[in-house]
Amino acid sequence: MDCDSVSMRPGGTLAHDREFALFDTDGDVVNGKRTRRVHDIDTGYDTETGTLSVTTDGDSASFRLRDASDRTRAADWLSKFFDVDLTVERDETLGYVDRREMGPSVISTATLETVASWFDDVTVDGLRRRLRANVEVGGVPAFWEDRFVGADAPAFRAGSVRFEGVTPCGRCVVPQRDPDTGKETPGFREQFIERRQETFPEWADRDAFDHFYTLMLIARVPEADRDAALAVGDPVEVVSTTET
Repeated sequence: MDCDSVSMRPGGTLAHDREFALFDTDGDVVNGKRTRRVHDIDTGYDTETGTLSVTTDGDSASFRLRDASDRTRAADWLSKFFDVDLTVERDETLGYVDRREMGPSVISTATLETVASWFDDVTVDGLRRRLRANVEVGGVPAFWEDRFVGADAPAFRAGSVRFEGVTPCGRCVVPQRDPDTGKETPGFREQFIERRQETFPEWADRDAFDHFYTLMLIARVPEADRDAALAVGDPVEVVSTTET
C-alpha cells in the first residue's frame, strides 16, 4: 500500500503495517510463507475505514476489521476459503511483523531496479510487491541499505526519524513467486544468489551476512523517535552511531 505519510507506532513499527493477521487454532500465522493459496485472493484495504475487501473467482465480500463482529465474519469467510479454522486478530501497538523485537524494513529504489534487471520476466513493481519493504529510499545507489549492519555501521535519519540497522533480511520462498499468480519463477533463488554475490557492495560488512539469499535491511527506530512520522520527500542523511 502506497501512502504519502505514515506515523510510527509505540512498538517501533509503521502504523497499519500488519495491523491484522490470520491465525490457525495452533496460534500460528497463516500467510504467503505458509501457503501459496493467498495468491488466489485479490484484496484491498482502506486505512480510513478499516475495510478489507476480498475477491476470488467465485465470491467477493468486505469486512470492517476494526469491528470485532466483522472480524469474526471475515474469519468465517477466510476459514472456508483456506479450508482451515482461522481467527482474525488485531494489534495496534506493534502489528504482526515477522521480527517483533525489531522495526521497519528498508530498501532503495536502485536496489529494486538492479535486482529486477537480473530476471527477464520480473518488473520493478513486481519485485517491489515480492519483497514488500516498508520504506523505500530514492536517490541512493543500489544496495545502499547494506551499509547499516555490521561492525561500526552507521545509522540514517529520514526526516525526524532515526533508523538503526539490526540485520540483513534473509528471504523466504515468497520473493520467488509472481505476486499475482503465485507461480514460481524458474531458477529465481539460484540466479539471485549468484548475482547477489557478484554485485555485493564494497561498503558492506560481509561478516554481517549469513548468506547471499539476503536483500533488504531490518532496522530499529529508537523510542525517542516513535512519536514522529515519515513522509514522501523527507531528506535522508547517513549519521554515525553516536549521533542523535
